[in-house]
Amino acid sequence: MRMTQFLKRRAGPRQRVYFDSDDVVACIVTCGGLCPGLNTVIREIVCGLSYMYGVKKILGIEGGYRGFYARNTIDLDLKTVNDIHKRGGTILGTSRGGHDTTKIVDSIQDRGINQVYIIGGDGSQKGAAAIFEEIRRRGLKVAVAGIPKTIDNDIPIIDRSFGFDTAVEEAQRAINAAHVEATSFENGIGLVKLMGRYSGFIAMYATLASRDVDCCLIPESPFFLESKGGLFEFIGKRLKENGHMVIVIAEGAGQDLLSESNEQSTTLKDASGNKLLQDVGLWISQRIKDHFAKKMTLNLKYIDPTYMIRAVPSNASDNVCCTLLAQSAVHGVMAGYNGFTVGLVNGRHTYIPFYRITEKQNKVVITDRMWARLLSSTNQPSFMKHDDIHEPNHSGGEAGAMNW
Repeated sequence: MRMTQFLKRRAGPRQRVYFDSDDVVACIVTCGGLCPGLNTVIREIVCGLSYMYGVKKILGIEGGYRGFYARNTIDLDLKTVNDIHKRGGTILGTSRGGHDTTKIVDSIQDRGINQVYIIGGDGSQKGAAAIFEEIRRRGLKVAVAGIPKTIDNDIPIIDRSFGFDTAVEEAQRAINAAHVEATSFENGIGLVKLMGRYSGFIAMYATLASRDVDCCLIPESPFFLESKGGLFEFIGKRLKENGHMVIVIAEGAGQDLLSESNEQSTTLKDASGNKLLQDVGLWISQRIKDHFAKKMTLNLKYIDPTYMIRAVPSNASDNVCCTLLAQSAVHGVMAGYNGFTVGLVNGRHTYIPFYRITEKQNKVVITDRMWARLLSSTNQPSFMKHDDIHEPNHSGGEAGAMNW
């Protein structure tokens, strides 16, 4: 088995196949939160192993990582997975946390598993890397491959993750509803909270796709509420101009303001190790209402479609993406590659070592063109504080200006 640490390799079938199909015992596990396309990836791994390589023994690990040692497995075949791509969620179930490397590898060894396909986000890929290292330490002939899953699109290196297109498309329903509500009442405001713990890609792309959004707030772009140039001033201006307003906010935006307002900052984390966020949507809704209470009659409707978006089946674009990722993973494992994640890099499907995927998180670059395009679309200010604005330099330009 090829154990060499490679930088990146083009994905796809190879001339030589390492595994004998009759000896393969493969397993598939889904970890972390839900995401559109999970069932499609499961289906296409099973179909790829069965159709392309004649593999007969494929197991499904129920309930995430802890399913390796705390739950039963189920047999996966072509009949079992035939139409699961039409459903949201995952037929294997999932969970956060539960990663015990020793117990997991013990279970893999006891069950005679020699191929492990792990579908999950950045935390799950870190877990996959730990499993791979333990397997290598024990000298086992077991291949470990990851299929990156994050609805936030926050995994680095890769162009995009599956489920993201579906999430952006589904977010339009919430934004459209918010726009209808806002335009139907005097001084109507529709506020939509979308996913994006550390990265605001869903909020940014949903805003660009909608054209009905007046203001988009993401974690990467700080904002403030009071005084000149703040959010409240902009809301008042937009209501005066149009009589209504739609605001999209990512769940991780404004957490610093929320902590200051509550005079406490939570350090609690979920089972995956993610910081538990306070509900910025409810908080900012109340702050807006309180600010304008004595100035005008305000009709604010708050919409949180988070779990509706996560639970839908993947759309056509994501189904194609899931299929290609799954097939690439199968080809790589059957060829003997190990310890890799498969992803689209500069338009090409690629095998990427685990350590490259887990180095950092992908975030919106607010000095990049996409954010500039959003500001042009919404005509919102950058919400930079006065202290952050530098005086023009001697050449006539503004020091610290965005490089658009």
